[in-house]
Amino acid sequence: MVLGLDYMHSNKTLHRDFKTQNVFVTGDGRLQLGDFGIARVLTATHDVASTILGTPMYMSPEILQGEEYSYKTDMWSLGCVLFELLTQKHAFQARDINSLVVKVVCGKCPSVPPSRYSTHLTSLVYRL
Repeated sequence: MVLGLDYMHSNKTLHRDFKTQNVFVTGDGRLQLGDFGIARVLTATHDVASTILGTPMYMSPEILQGEEYSYKTDMWSLGCVLFELLTQKHAFQARDINSLVVKVVCGKCPSVPPSRYSTHLTSLVYRL
């Protein structure tokens, strides 16, 4: 997943809808990223986007607040995907979109069970 995002970003492309449903396993066990329907090619590595697109549970605070965003938003989504893979739950859950925005902007997500995974892995998830 990380290599796929790195490849996209090195080619100045934002995925903008990175989530577990867009990660596929090939017949030989490799992971592939899919659903590039809302991907955006930037003109430079420091360029930004501002359109609000994607799946709310994986959106970064910048997107949910209508601010400009860059490659870092895909990394935020990667953190949400890793959290989901480790816990089998979405990092941010809420009864409606407004409550979800508040949780994401405030960074209120449950913790990964520390006894199940290394501190390096859980630290990586929270840094993303």
